[in-house]
Amino acid sequence: MRFLIIVISIAVLCGISEFFLPWWMAAVVPFLIAIAVRQRPGGAFLAGFSGVGLCWLSFVMLRDIPNAHLLSTKMAQIFQLPGYGLLIVVTVFIGALIGGMAAWAGALIKR
Repeated sequence: MRFLIIVISIAVLCGISEFFLPWWMAAVVPFLIAIAVRQRPGGAFLAGFSGVGLCWLSFVMLRDIPNAHLLSTKMAQIFQLPGYGLLIVVTVFIGALIGGMAAWAGALIKR
């Protein structure tokens, strides 16, 4: 239950901060939450990975579905990817990896 609360708080705070501030707040928010909340480094990585991944997936879907995947299809063609779905997966994975590593670093500093 505690893990789920941490994931949701990372996702919500990351979404709010990225709405007003630059994209790299996806690293600052899990880092600060991992410092504030005591947890193992592995659990912190998983919480940061899940929270930022959930945040970025919701942002991508909120922006991509209303315009019928036009921009993501064109970007996938530029990167020579087979479809827009793979572009979305790669984008979410990169964001989740950033959040996971930032939370891991915060947990190690706390330790």
